[in-house]
Parts: sequence; C-alpha cells; structure tokens
Amino acid sequence: MQKPFGVFTAPILKSVVEALFHGVDMVISPQQVTDNIQTQFSYIHGPKARQVKLSLIALCLLMGGPMFLLMPPKWRARRLEKSLISSSNNFLQDLARVRGIIHAGYYGHWLPGEQEGNRHNPVFAQIGFTLPAHRTRGAGEQPITLFPGRDLLPSDFLGPETVPVEAEIIVIGSGAGGSMAAGELAAQGHKVLVIEAGSAWPSSALSHEERRMTSSLFVDGALQTSRDNDIILFQGRCVGGSTVINNGICLRVAEPGGTHPAANDVFATWAGLGAPIDETRFMASYVAAETALGVERIEQRSGRNNGTHLLAGWHAHAAITGDPVDAAAPAGWFNKNFGPQSAGAACAYCGYCNTGCPYGRKTGTAQSLLIAARRDGADILPDAEATRIRWRPHKVAGKQVAEGVEIKLADGRKAFIRATKGVVVAAGTLASSRLLAASGIKGTGTDISLNIACPVAALMPADSPQRSWDEDQMTTYVDRGDFLLESHFQPPMSMAALLPGWFGDHAARMRAYGRLNSAGVLFPADRVGKLICGKLHLKLTEARELPLLRRALATLSRVHFAAGAIEVYPGLARGQTLHPGDDIDAFFAAELREADDVSMSSSHPQGGNARNADPAKGVVDLDCRLHGAANVYVADASTFSSCIRVNAQLTTMAMAHYAMAARPFG
Repeated sequence: MQKPFGVFTAPILKSVVEALFHGVDMVISPQQVTDNIQTQFSYIHGPKARQVKLSLIALCLLMGGPMFLLMPPKWRARRLEKSLISSSNNFLQDLARVRGIIHAGYYGHWLPGEQEGNRHNPVFAQIGFTLPAHRTRGAGEQPITLFPGRDLLPSDFLGPETVPVEAEIIVIGSGAGGSMAAGELAAQGHKVLVIEAGSAWPSSALSHEERRMTSSLFVDGALQTSRDNDIILFQGRCVGGSTVINNGICLRVAEPGGTHPAANDVFATWAGLGAPIDETRFMASYVAAETALGVERIEQRSGRNNGTHLLAGWHAHAAITGDPVDAAAPAGWFNKNFGPQSAGAACAYCGYCNTGCPYGRKTGTAQSLLIAARRDGADILPDAEATRIRWRPHKVAGKQVAEGVEIKLADGRKAFIRATKGVVVAAGTLASSRLLAASGIKGTGTDISLNIACPVAALMPADSPQRSWDEDQMTTYVDRGDFLLESHFQPPMSMAALLPGWFGDHAARMRAYGRLNSAGVLFPADRVGKLICGKLHLKLTEARELPLLRRALATLSRVHFAAGAIEVYPGLARGQTLHPGDDIDAFFAAELREADDVSMSSSHPQGGNARNADPAKGVVDLDCRLHGAANVYVADASTFSSCIRVNAQLTTMAMAHYAMAARPFG
C-alpha cells in the first residue's frame, strides 16, 4: 500500500491525533489511528490527500511549527483548543475540519477478515456497536442476508482493451439521469454506449468497511467540498452513480398528503422562470421511474427507533406550538427503491445505505435500469472519464453537431469515441457543467441550487437505550413547508465524523452511541451557486438562507426535546450542548452567525444547465437539448431551473425519462 502521508506529514498527523485524543481512553494507539488514515486516503482517487497534507502543514506552522511536534499532547490539545475551537477566522475554521478526518481514523478502525474478522473489533466494542452479521434478528424481522441475482455481471462491461470506436448514442454518466436515459433510448432501438468515470461494484464486492467504501465509491472519497470548504458535497463515482450510495428516498416535488400545502410550487416556479413543464407527461415519467425501481413505502420496523423518535417528537412539538403551519405539516415514512417486499427483498435495515447495499436489496440503477438497458443492447464502459465533447468542423442549420466524446481511461490513456447520432450528458450537476464548459459551451455552471443538510443529534435517558444503529439510515420525514426534517443515523465512522464535539466531549458522546438519536434539517439554497475554476462557489446569505437555517435547527432541537432527549448536539463547529429549558432561539442567533459555524452537506446539487426557452436564460431548451447544438442533450439534475426542495433522485430520473421519451434521436 502506498502511504499518502510521508516522512514529514505523517508525524504531524500523529501529533494531531495525540492532541485530539488527549485524556481519552483509547483502545487503539495514535499510531494505529494514523495508519488507518493512511489506509483510507490510499483508496481515494484524485488530489484530496495532497490537499489534506497542505492543511496539516499549515496547521502545524500556525500551532508553533516544530514546537507543536515536540511538546506533550496536553500542550498541543490546549493549543488546538485556544486557536481552533473558539476562532472565527475562516482559515482556522477550515483547518478545524481536520477533526472529522481524525475521528474517522479512530472510529473507522477495521481489521482483516470483513465482518467475521471484526467480531471483536475493540473500537466497536467500546461504543457498544455490533456489525450486521452478528446481530440477532427475531421472529417477524427481516434477515440480514444477500438477495442474489440482481447485479450486472462482469461480462456486461467493456474493458479498457475493448473501447469501441463508435456508438450511435453516447450517454455520459450511469447514475439516476444517465441510466434512465440509456434505458429509454435502448428500448427505442438505439445502440447506446454508457460511459462511467467510476468502477463497477456489484453487491458482493461491497463491504461494511466504511473507510474503503467511502474512499472508493464517492467523489474525492466523500471529502469533496465547495470552494470555501463550507459545504461537503456527497456524490457517487461508480457504476450506478449516487444511487449506489444514497438512501433510496423517492419523493415527488408534490404529493397529495405528502407535501406541505404551503410549500413552494416547483412547477409553477419553473414556468415563471421561462421553463414550463408538461405536468401530465412529467407525472407519467414519475410513474415510469417508480415502476422501474419498484418504489414502495418502507416498512416501519426498519425505522423502529430513530424513525419513530422523529415522528413522536414532531407530533408532541406541533401540539405544543399550536401553529397551524405545524399542524398542516405532513409527517410520515419514506417511499424508497428497496425491495419489493413481495419478492422477499425488503430492506434488511443494516444501517449502511450510504456505503452501498451489500445485500442486493436496494434497486439502484445498477440493479434495475442498467440491466434493462443491457438487455436492449446497450454497452457499459466503466473507469472511463469523459473529458470533452468534440464538435464537427461545420455547423448544420446554424447548430453545432457533436462528433463524439474524448475520454480518459483509468490507466491514463486517452481515446476518442465517435457518436453517429448524438450525445446525452448526465454526469450530475457539477461534472456535467465542467464537461460542457470544457467543450466550449458558454453559460454553464450558473444558478446552481443545493438541498443542504445539517445534523442534530440527541442523547436519550440512560434507561432508554435506542440502538438506532440497528435500522435503516433514513426512514421518516416532516415537511414543514420551507424546510424538511429527516431522521438519519450513521455507522460508527460516519457518525463520528458528523457528531460535533472536541476532545473528551466527543469521546463521551460516542461512548453513548447506543443512546443517541439523530436527524437533520434539509433546506434549499436556491440558485445562489456557480462554478469558479470548476469548484462550486455558494454563499449563504443573511437575508435568506441563514435565518432559515437557524429556525430549522431550532425547530429540530425542540423536536428532540419533545421526544424525551436530555441533551441535544446541534452540528455546530464548536460542539456546544443544548439542555431542556435553554433559550434555543437566542442560542442559534448568537452561535450561528456564518456558514463556517455549522457542519453542512449536500447530496442534491441541482441546476447549472437549466432548462429555459430563452437561450440567454438557460443552457438547454425545454426538451433538454443543448441550445445551439443539434444532437446533444442533458438529462440530469443540472437541468432543474430552481431548487426542487426535496431529495432529488426520483425527479432526476423523471426528467431524464421526460426528455428521452420524446424520442429526441428519432
């Protein structure tokens, strides 16, 4: 294994580990934590290790240079506490995010031998966590076993030695949009080639080793951030895209009884922006996506602790407030693409959705739409990153015509694949925008929206252990109209990285892992982002997003207390604790002044190549065809004209179906 951190940065890393765990009862050594981080970063594709090394060097210099390495851990801990925790300097706050990497190195400890080899993992034992293979499931519960036969086979993929010279239609991306586009076009009789930058991971290859899965399946090893490092951007880099590493949530932008009556009307907003949608056709596309994935309401047993905690807390909270907006808020269980139950493939609620389902029970695109596309003759080329669309020398009727796509293979070799009919770009909001910009398209990567998530964990009384880790990661939600509350709970490494707190406080919270409940707010940042040099620039404003975030976090904190919590840990960088009786509104007004004060992430980038009838206001037309191009379409969330407010998987698939069902290539 190549060690990303060398003779200079590895000692700095170890010194930071020793400082952050000063006074903490460690069951593995600081050197082992350092080795774990070395292993994690050895799996990551891209420059993230180099960026972290630079952060470590900067941190060391700011903390005293060589003195930081030579002084005892107690001195280093005081130095970190004085300089990082209470700092309002944006650069120091960014450096403080190294804390999450260190905690992941401890709580992501993994021994050889997969689950059996980790039966006695000392870190898991310390926090009271049991891996799925060793949990006891009683009568009426779903066994944690593989549901076989759902994966693409090795023979379904082209290798680097069999890169085709041409295809009729090249689809770039195999996630929610690309797979739906490929399946629909292949069913129409076109010869389709799907290009995917990431690798193929069948269910049998997936593991509960979080550090390896997050590093291998996510863009930048799940450490991709916005340009100022304020927001972590979770996106898949594998066959199936983000459908492999999401929670399978399937919400429409408007559902009777499932959407708050005061919520923004997404379709009306699009129409007002110059991007009307044929709602009848789009509803049919929703049905097509739901049918292909086997979407159904999840079983309540899969969220028996954390899911019911959110619903119970919400109903108690709404009864206290007497606010009619609260009273009108739908609160219920998610629809997901797990199962179907009738086939015996119901979710095994192991709690590891975000690192891929190793039990074959989630019908991501690699288990559904791509299989259908293969059946209709489509080819799939993994480990091939599209770098540029090449255009024919002469326009036709004033429009550019795509000649094909330039790609880069995993071994660094480059190739060109001709497209005899056209190209569909569906690599996701950020990657599609970068690709189109690299292909000479103007105006791409603007008006980007995010659904931003922010966590709030809660400690329950000692006599009511929750074992929320023994269930599905996300099961229930509340639609408050201008924001959503969503239950979520993470396996040890991920929970440690998102759980706020420093030094002994963080360790104590993780020791109470079995007594924690957790949820998050999901709020829109609408058309406020843009790509600058390929990185997302997005700032929350005091006029709109920050007040909404404060109010949403305050609401969720009250919901936790209404459900019986004795302490609440909002996702603030300083790791503060809320107690019953605290002035919650005053707390967030004082402690959440800017984006750097809080932990935020997004799995739902949208926009960047928005639909619009006017070429001056959008990158693609109302049929998702690239303005000024004859045979290039975009079929992913980058075509959304504004933030859709809810989880984007289903609407992305519906948009791709909506565009391709119109038979754009004849």
